[in-house]
Amino acid sequence: MDDPGSSSWLTGLAARAAGSMSTPLREYVEHAAGAGVTAGEAAAAWGELRLRPHVLRDVTDVDPSVELLGRSARVPWGVAPTSLQRAVHPDGEVATARASAAAGAVMVVSSNAGSTFDDIAATGVTWWLQVYLPSDRTLAGPLLDRAVAAGAAAVVLTVDTPVVAAWHPSEALIWDVADPGWTRVNFDPGYEDQPGSEKALDLGPHDIDWLRERTGLPVVVKGVLRGDDARRCVQAGAAGVWVSTHGGRQLDRSLSTAVALPEVRRAVGDEAEVYVDGGVRCGLDVLTALAAGADAVFVGRPVLHALVDGEAGVARLHAALLVETVEAMRLAGCRTPADTRDLLAMAPDERPHPL
Repeated sequence: MDDPGSSSWLTGLAARAAGSMSTPLREYVEHAAGAGVTAGEAAAAWGELRLRPHVLRDVTDVDPSVELLGRSARVPWGVAPTSLQRAVHPDGEVATARASAAAGAVMVVSSNAGSTFDDIAATGVTWWLQVYLPSDRTLAGPLLDRAVAAGAAAVVLTVDTPVVAAWHPSEALIWDVADPGWTRVNFDPGYEDQPGSEKALDLGPHDIDWLRERTGLPVVVKGVLRGDDARRCVQAGAAGVWVSTHGGRQLDRSLSTAVALPEVRRAVGDEAEVYVDGGVRCGLDVLTALAAGADAVFVGRPVLHALVDGEAGVARLHAALLVETVEAMRLAGCRTPADTRDLLAMAPDERPHPL
């Protein structure tokens, strides 16, 4: 068996998981918008960035912990929100939460989750709620109230999905064959039948302020690829801006998150935290994302691949990322994530804002 920290174990994760998934589930997990240009470039884009490592630095003790929205996390990555976790494994989000709590990683819970907020919170994980706002904002109230009552530490507003980009599975659409208990268990019964429950087409900066006032929680805006949009989010009160292409599932031919991240960091400066997802597959990717300006990295598809083996699989993913990230930090001469800020090989006026 491969060592949990070996690159070969992480590299083979998707292929091993594919054999344990039905065709509709596998296609849902792996699908991309359009011709898959954005999704196809995501992982390779991190490898295009170059680092300038330090030498003659004591890296005996490396501390990869970070502070996110005022709370300590033992690792600089977290779990991105994904649906249908209970279709991947019966324990679903609860298994992911247990493993993430043990690793000290933040977990972002999809509003479409198939596990209750209370069950997820009972694992002790630090968790944030991801939401799509409906046309009638008041319909989001009960979901938000449940999340606050269960101890959510933040709200993540997804802003890049006014509509869902078309995709064409070879067999049945997963939503047509999924068990109803696998999704949306935290909504009121009959939610989707109510007028105004469809995704809002009129999202604006005012929604950031509304969410913050409605929940009393910090708001993170997910799906930002431009510096000017990032500034608007911060000016509207966002505590964090999340650089994301929704896994390449929305507007195809969007630029990769690795390319977008430095611009967003420069636009935000130290006024808000900046996160990134998309194509992160190893500890060297984590280091590169930190160097490019991210305060934390979030991982989506690899978590679903690991979840095939339940809690143990997700725990192994966290362990492998930790081994690789610590090794990369040592080789770069960095004892903490803050030490990575000057590693990226860019022109001086293009470098991410130092924190």
